[in-house]
Amino acid sequence: MAHLLETMAYLHETPWHGLGNQLSSGQPVEVWTQQAGMDWRICESPVHFMTDGANGPGVIASYPENKVLFRSDTQVPLSVVSQRFQVVQPREILEFYRDLTEVSGFELETAGVLKGGRKIWALARTGQSSMLKGNDVSNAYVLLATACDGTLATTAQFTSIRVVCNNTLAVALGASNGAIKVRHNTAFDAQSVKRQLGISVSTWNFFMYQMKGLSERKVKTHEAMNYLARVFSDETKAGSDNASDRTMAKVMTLFDGHGRGAELASSKGTAFGLLNSVTQFIDHDRRARSTDHRLESAWFGQGAALKARALDQALMMIS
Repeated sequence: MAHLLETMAYLHETPWHGLGNQLSSGQPVEVWTQQAGMDWRICESPVHFMTDGANGPGVIASYPENKVLFRSDTQVPLSVVSQRFQVVQPREILEFYRDLTEVSGFELETAGVLKGGRKIWALARTGQSSMLKGNDVSNAYVLLATACDGTLATTAQFTSIRVVCNNTLAVALGASNGAIKVRHNTAFDAQSVKRQLGISVSTWNFFMYQMKGLSERKVKTHEAMNYLARVFSDETKAGSDNASDRTMAKVMTLFDGHGRGAELASSKGTAFGLLNSVTQFIDHDRRARSTDHRLESAWFGQGAALKARALDQALMMIS
């Protein structure tokens, strides 16, 4: 089976998805670019096609409204897009972090390429962390990702990773949902995105204030079941009741003491524990065609949307 993951690099321990080339600390952007497989460019070419020749010899014609994007190293086509499409190069994703790592104390931890180059990302730890009761530590990250196949705007996103289980959760903050999105009909301006994202201690502190509230909110069994029914409501409509029941039963098992960190004081019987049961299920336990398909879903696809809904529903318990 073909993998979604083209290549990636990582720092410290093997990532939760178990993939990539390990680097040592303090490597410059140039090394990350090479080891993460991002040392190539997205090139453009006019669209040409061959007519079928039903009424005579086939001819090569052009379609000027669109262009083909392809890799500079392999010449493999990536997508067909409109002429208005603004390309964000793989190198630009890592350059976004240069001043943050060299001046502001950030540290790149993973970067890589999915779907043969159609999707590109990098993740850096901000240096901020917080601890809930029971020594339950979460670290703050900034994820920057883009796609050249129309599936994702260039997106800068605050992300929380819980140390005990490596669960990932997008940090939701107000109307922006914690993310800045630059559509591909607009040029990507890294410094503008950083200003809009508001990379600051106050951003992380507010998120952890919410998590502390969840860790203090006790949840009864019927509340947990109602919560899961709301989180997985779309899956219930789209699939069979039996599949939905199995999903909720698995998440409840994680919540009832079998999840990673489920017995910590911050999680046992709390809304925080319930939220982390959902994130663990999506990041680690949900059925997927492969590990890299799971990563694609958990960060950018249906899994990411489910985790966002899980967070929204959990916060409603303390509003």
